[in-house]
Amino acid sequence: MPPKTMPAMVLEAAHQPLKATELPVPEPGPDQILLKVLACGVCRTDLHIVDGELDHPKLPLVLGHEIVGRVEALGTNVEGFALGERVGVPWLGYTDGTCPYCRMGRENLCDHPRFTGYQIDGGYAAYTVADARYCFKLPEGYSDAEAAPLLCAGLIGYRSFKMAEDALQGETKRLGIYGFGAAAHIIAQVARHQGCEIYAFTSPGDKAAQDFARELGAVWAGGSDEAPPEKLDAAIIFAPVGPLVPAALRALRKGGVVVCGGIHMSDIPQFPYDILWEEQVVRSVANLTRDDAREFLALAPTVPVKTRVVPITLSEANAALERLRKGELQGAAVLIP
Repeated sequence: MPPKTMPAMVLEAAHQPLKATELPVPEPGPDQILLKVLACGVCRTDLHIVDGELDHPKLPLVLGHEIVGRVEALGTNVEGFALGERVGVPWLGYTDGTCPYCRMGRENLCDHPRFTGYQIDGGYAAYTVADARYCFKLPEGYSDAEAAPLLCAGLIGYRSFKMAEDALQGETKRLGIYGFGAAAHIIAQVARHQGCEIYAFTSPGDKAAQDFARELGAVWAGGSDEAPPEKLDAAIIFAPVGPLVPAALRALRKGGVVVCGGIHMSDIPQFPYDILWEEQVVRSVANLTRDDAREFLALAPTVPVKTRVVPITLSEANAALERLRKGELQGAAVLIP
C-alpha cells in the first residue's frame, strides 16, 4: 500500500522557485495508473514553464514529463499493465480523439490536448497518476535514470529527425545539430546509426560541449557563429534561440530543411529571402504521437542509444533547473525521489 502523503516539488507561480511540499498521494481514476516515481528527467520545457514562457499551466503544478515509474495501482478500466511493472510517461498526456487532427492521425496537434507536467501533475514527486493509454513499457537494459531522457529528449529528437529525413536521402547525409544537450546527444546516436554525418553547433567557446559531441561521433563541432566545412542537407535546432534559424539556413545546401525542435524559441530575426529561396524549408515540431513513442522506444536499444545522465535528488530540483539554465550539464539531469 502506498503512503497517504508524499514529497513533491511544486510550482506555485511563474518566476518563483519550486516549493518543497507534502501532498496527498493521488488515487487513480478508472483509466489511470498510480505510479511510484523511480526517476524523472529535467527538461528545458520545465524551465520555460517556470519562466512564464509557456503561459497556461495549471497552478499549483508538479512539473516533470520524463517519468519512469513502477505500477502501484490500476484503475478499473485499465488493461495491459501489471502491478510492479516499469513504465514511462511522456509529455503527451491526453488527446480528445475526436478533433480533425486526431481523426487524421495527427494527435500531436489535437485541439484539446493535456500535457504531463503542464496541465497534468507530473513526476517531480514520489508518486503520480497517468492515463494508461499514454503510458509505455520501457526497454530493458536501461536503469531508471538512463531511461528517463528517452521520454522527451529522445522522443522529440526522434520526431525532429523524422521531419528531416527526406532531406537526408541523397549522396550525402550531413545533419547539423544546433544546441548539443539532452535531445542532441540522443538523436546524434540515432542519426549516426542511420548513416548520417553529424555537425554539432554549440554556444561559441563551449569546448566541453564540442568535445562531448566529438565523443559521440560528430565529424565537426564548433560554435553557432561558425560555418560548417561542408554544406548541410538538414539541420535540427534544439537551442531556443531564434537567430539560429537564419544561421542554419545559410549553412544548408539547396533544398535543405531546418527543423525547429523546441516548444519555445526567442523571436526569429528578419532575414533576406535569398537564404530561403532554392526550396529551403523551415518547419517546427509540435509535441509527439504515441506512434512516435512506440517506434523510438523499440529503436533505442537496437542502436543502441546510450544516455548520459546526471542523477540529482528530488529535493535539489531547483538546483537542477539552474544548472540546465546555465548550460552546465552534459547530457540530462534526472531527479530521483
